[in-house]
Amino acid sequence: MKILKNNLNCELNIRTEKDFPTKGIEFIDITPLIIQKNVLKKITNAFTKELKDKNIDYIIAPEARGFLFGACVATKLGIGLISVRKKGKLPPSTVEKTFDYIKEYGKDTLEIPKLVNDSYQGKNFYILDDIYATGNTHRAIEKAVIDLGGNVLGVGVVLNIKELNNNKDLFSIIDINES
Repeated sequence: MKILKNNLNCELNIRTEKDFPTKGIEFIDITPLIIQKNVLKKITNAFTKELKDKNIDYIIAPEARGFLFGACVATKLGIGLISVRKKGKLPPSTVEKTFDYIKEYGKDTLEIPKLVNDSYQGKNFYILDDIYATGNTHRAIEKAVIDLGGNVLGVGVVLNIKELNNNKDLFSIIDINES
């Protein structure tokens, strides 16, 4: 793995696991970063600084590690957090929209919950996650939010795998190439 950008100004403790979750995929585990309280704080502060003036109503975060960063940042910004779940994790009566998408190693289905006493119409959302590879997950979430009448003001991630995408609008804290 080649580090192209590291805005954390600290040693990057990142683990990789070949052939996980399926053969041919190299899993990038950023859990060691969030174990270190000072690094988690740096990540949260970097997102908060980036987003503080963007007029965001909700952070929208895919499971599971997106929840962690999304919750930290939403708390600091004083806004809501919407957790996007894998199909079947939410009670059916709480699901606003279900959608399929293709990820790096197969097809998946996600669900966005209904808002409490509100609708997606006209609200501003920011997608926040741990890793950006091909961007299929984030594009699928963005399409779902737009279909519901919301606005997506951007996407931010801790780690961007640059060689797998060409998203020039993405906010990332760390950029890498796998080779």
